[in-house]
Amino acid sequence: MLAFIYKSVRKDDTYLYLKQRDGFDALPAPLREQLGGLEFVFEVDLSPPRQLARADAAKVRTSLLEAGYYLQLPPRHPDALDERR
Repeated sequence: MLAFIYKSVRKDDTYLYLKQRDGFDALPAPLREQLGGLEFVFEVDLSPPRQLARADAAKVRTSLLEAGYYLQLPPRHPDALDERR
């Protein structure tokens, strides 16, 4: 299964995987607005045993099949969330 990956120009470290190249119709309008412009990065074959650095490839495949897209958000850093330290 191929996935087409775009990065948000508005949201740092936020990537959108699409089942179809330029298949933006799969996105809910509010999400599309939040992401702003999207810049194509590359395409990747997600067939097993493919592993991804910051996402579970099986979950990405499932989301692509069910919704037509997968949104990869920036990683959370526990220290950044707890400023009381």
